[in-house]
Amino acid sequence: MSWSGLAKTFCAGVHHGSAIYFKRNVLSATFIPHKLLTREEFDKWALDFLTFGNGYLERQDNRLGRPLALRRAPAKYMRRATDLQRFYQVNGWQASHEFAGGSVHHLMEPDINQEVYGLPEYLGALHAAWLNESATLFRRRYYENGSHAGFILYMTDAAQSQTDVDNMRDALKNSKGPGNFRNLFMYAPNGKKDGIQLIPVSEVTAKDEFFNIKNVTRDDLLAAHRIPPQLMGIVPSNTGGFGAADTAAEVFGRNEIEPLQRRFSQLNEWIGDEVVRFNPYSIKAPMTA
Repeated sequence: MSWSGLAKTFCAGVHHGSAIYFKRNVLSATFIPHKLLTREEFDKWALDFLTFGNGYLERQDNRLGRPLALRRAPAKYMRRATDLQRFYQVNGWQASHEFAGGSVHHLMEPDINQEVYGLPEYLGALHAAWLNESATLFRRRYYENGSHAGFILYMTDAAQSQTDVDNMRDALKNSKGPGNFRNLFMYAPNGKKDGIQLIPVSEVTAKDEFFNIKNVTRDDLLAAHRIPPQLMGIVPSNTGGFGAADTAAEVFGRNEIEPLQRRFSQLNEWIGDEVVRFNPYSIKAPMTA
């Protein structure tokens, strides 16, 4: 699995990156800071875990060998040694830093095929994220190159001279870019009906099903992240709506946030202290540390 590919995909679709940020923000709101783990470091650690399926914290000790602070090590650049005990921070394909033995805690989302690295839960929706991105880029470039405003001038009537045809061709060619949308005049003596036709390009090209692609890929991404659409600020397309947001938030908190909180609490067993603590998930009152 390419960690760089996952990092690029993070920004591929609005519903993918936003869903990860949403989970991270809820976890951050319920997290109780500790003297060893600040809220800032927890936010970085949680974002790494939700994006890559791997989260790393380095224990920094004082001169007496006691824990001084826990710092997040970027998961994108972390690698494990062949003995699975040592950790490296890499730059490209070369190890740039080796961490002290036993100083790195590795929180991982288990993979059914191996036990060296974790993998995120949303891998099945990557194609949906890429298709969503491709559809958006296609439509954006379609407007930037002016194809939506282009047309085909189809002429069957005989012009008075080839010079008139050449002048018309030059005028159409020069109408692209700044100063386009110009009005043109064509005179065809004794012309017949439909001898000259103006056919918009958008009518002769295959439809790209833009809205269908965006809606289907959005639903796939939300299903992969298991986030109710009313919590993502999505406007319903039907009159019935999505249901009450508070009810959806309560179910989401019990089924998603609480298991994630227990997952991050695994750090406590490793360090021997209750470093990771959370306020109870609540949607009725602001959450305070």
